Amino acid sequence: MVWRPGGRCYHPAVSTIESTESDVQAGEPAAVARADWRLDADGGSMVPRSALDVLVNLSDKVSGGRIGEYQPVPLGFTPLDKTMGSGLRTGELLLIGGAQGTGKTTMALQMARNIASGGQANVLYLCFEHEEEYLLNRLIAMESALAHLPHKTGAIKIQDVRKEILGSWAAEGAGGPQLAANPRLRPSLDRIARYGQNLFLLRGSQTASTIDNIRTLVRQHRELSGDRRLVVFVDYMQKVPQLPEPPTETEKVTFIVNGLKDIALSEGVPIVTIVAADKEGLKASRLRNFHLRGSSAINYEADIILILNEKYHIVAKVNIEFNPYQAQRFRDWVILSVEKNRGGQDNVDLEFEKHFEFSCFDPNGRTVQEKLIEERLYND
Repeated sequence: MVWRPGGRCYHPAVSTIESTESDVQAGEPAAVARADWRLDADGGSMVPRSALDVLVNLSDKVSGGRIGEYQPVPLGFTPLDKTMGSGLRTGELLLIGGAQGTGKTTMALQMARNIASGGQANVLYLCFEHEEEYLLNRLIAMESALAHLPHKTGAIKIQDVRKEILGSWAAEGAGGPQLAANPRLRPSLDRIARYGQNLFLLRGSQTASTIDNIRTLVRQHRELSGDRRLVVFVDYMQKVPQLPEPPTETEKVTFIVNGLKDIALSEGVPIVTIVAADKEGLKASRLRNFHLRGSSAINYEADIILILNEKYHIVAKVNIEFNPYQAQRFRDWVILSVEKNRGGQDNVDLEFEKHFEFSCFDPNGRTVQEKLIEERLYND
């Protein structure tokens, strides 16, 4: 059967799509969604596309092998990727929330490292709280531990990275051997060198790192790298400036989260951003997605919301009342709850072992087996 909607012909048997002006001449109604249906306004252009036009474009992409946007980018945390359907997709906005000290930056930076080292995409890590060199120090410690987990033999702690850097300079002075000559740092530096060209670190600015400028950086990446994919990390969302500053944080957060989601959709890049918790969340027995600070728009715009909680704090008492020593082991784990997931399963609780002295998590993780508290069940 041949289907001719609005001047186009699609034949399932041969899987071809072509224009047929004769159909219009024969008296069939012409399609409305053509090149002349377009609105050019000050804020940009609006060009409606028929479903058939979108189908034609998709067919061209498939035939040309341009299907990268349909391939999810793994985050490198095994059970999380499985829950998300193999990873993060084009146009998605992922939020990571949690109280102070639960490892939000550690997890985000490790995800960025995993994506860059996997080679599927470049990564831009925009951080408002740390300099690029500090993030690099954390990467050095992270690499030293990830190579040896679960034993951590030969791993170097984050505070020791700084000592080794200062020690290298003190021993050799100016003009001495390069940093890579340090035997303790060399293995990590070699591993970073393999993917370092794919990972871009940027110190956030309260005047320059606006939504518009982030969008411009994304577009510049496309111009410079062609079809190379990009994943953007923002650490953290409430720090992104809006100029002039709005009167309330709610207005600002609404603007920022809407802007990040629009960049993800219009520019075709996944975005991962850390979100701070509000005062009620910091006092709550268990942090949830409705405790994220600033605006209800956060919960509406995000495609995926991940919440970090210390396992020790949210395991129900029934799990430890007959074995108090078990509670101490819970301190070594963080629970990652998938509170929202448009593309897959949500209300999933995963746990990952902390190795914060090496600035990383064990990425293998597992599903939580113990009963966890809810606010309404806290006294159980």
